[in-house]
Amino acid sequence: MIVTAAITKDLAPNGVLRASINLGNPVLAQGTPTTPAGITVDIAREVGARLDVPVELVCFDAARKSYEAMTAGRADMCFLAVEPAREAEVAFTRPYVVIEGVFAVPRDSAFTTVADVDRAGVRIGVKRGSAYDLFLSRTLQHATVVRGEEAVDEFRAQSLEVAAGIRQPMSEFVATHPEVRLIEGRFMQIQQAVGTTTTRRPETVQFLRDLVEELKASGFVADALRRANQSDALVAPPG
Repeated sequence: MIVTAAITKDLAPNGVLRASINLGNPVLAQGTPTTPAGITVDIAREVGARLDVPVELVCFDAARKSYEAMTAGRADMCFLAVEPAREAEVAFTRPYVVIEGVFAVPRDSAFTTVADVDRAGVRIGVKRGSAYDLFLSRTLQHATVVRGEEAVDEFRAQSLEVAAGIRQPMSEFVATHPEVRLIEGRFMQIQQAVGTTTTRRPETVQFLRDLVEELKASGFVADALRRANQSDALVAPPG
């Protein structure tokens, strides 16, 4: 893959590639703002290596903050779920990882399927600005979204009927809270992709898209997931 000086200048105009990292999604990133780790950190460093520029990891605790940094010009590259509400500002690659959105309910809830949830009077706790917040906000017909800093916190504090979240942390939550259970099945697939602003040159966006496909095909993504103690079954199919 040929990386031209124009691509490097376009993606890292200050000579440093600033990558926004969402530590709020434990599948994608782990650790602390000073010592982050995980697949998004590995991909950011690989992009920097291809451009031959240093990488600055700008860490946040929520996807919406990572998105805001990207759109405000405080980051050059981001790792976000592909959602229509974001595509006006962010040019995405194909996904490198696909994760699942699931519902948790009180153990004695009458809800047994994902379809049971969307009914009048049902309140669903979500993390504000997350991919599943955006998805549920545009797809629910009857149920109501309740936004907070953490979905399970709102679920417990307000005695909500349902909490929505990513399968891995939600499974951990249920394992330590026997009064709560997961509804079998997923309500959405969350396609995690690399993004940059839509103002970038077409060849710059294509460079990122080609690189993501290369990293999936070469085993880079699977290896990064395993190093982070995540399942390599999460690797997205070829684009």
